[in-house]
Amino acid sequence: MFIAISAVRAQDPGPTKKEIRKERHAEKKSLRALNGKDVSYQSKQRFAENFGNATDVKWERTAYFDQAAFINKDGKPMTAYYDDQSNLVGTTSPASFTDLPAAAQRNIERHFKNYKDATVVFFDDNEFNQTNMIIYGEEFEDEDNYFVELRDDNGKPIVLRVTLEGEVTYFADIK
Repeated sequence: MFIAISAVRAQDPGPTKKEIRKERHAEKKSLRALNGKDVSYQSKQRFAENFGNATDVKWERTAYFDQAAFINKDGKPMTAYYDDQSNLVGTTSPASFTDLPAAAQRNIERHFKNYKDATVVFFDDNEFNQTNMIIYGEEFEDEDNYFVELRDDNGKPIVLRVTLEGEVTYFADIK
């Protein structure tokens, strides 16, 4: 009897990534507007801890985030986003169409003519912070995603969201 139970437990791989994400979503912090116009001292301190080797740092306070645009140690431009508690929410960085998963590239190539000129942005989530992110004016669950800016068949600028698994969905209109 004990052997059978042990064998069943050994086969259980534990929660899937989707289940973990769903559980994390239940624990999400709602976004809180930041007070004042100045970037918080604490956000700057956290940034120094997170990205000590950064250069050309430019700070901006938005409605919900303290943002630091900078060049990382590898010479790549990035933007870091800090919430109302001065915790890193995530970073964005430029990417290219070829960085997208192959399945997503094929899907976009099939449905959009102007994909080669598309601007691609990668959002890298800080898994230790449950705060949602706002990008292109839309709030979304904090998970790593690519965002692809292109035009639909009517020439209207839109944004597609691409998961690391290659799933492509409409995300927002660009205004």
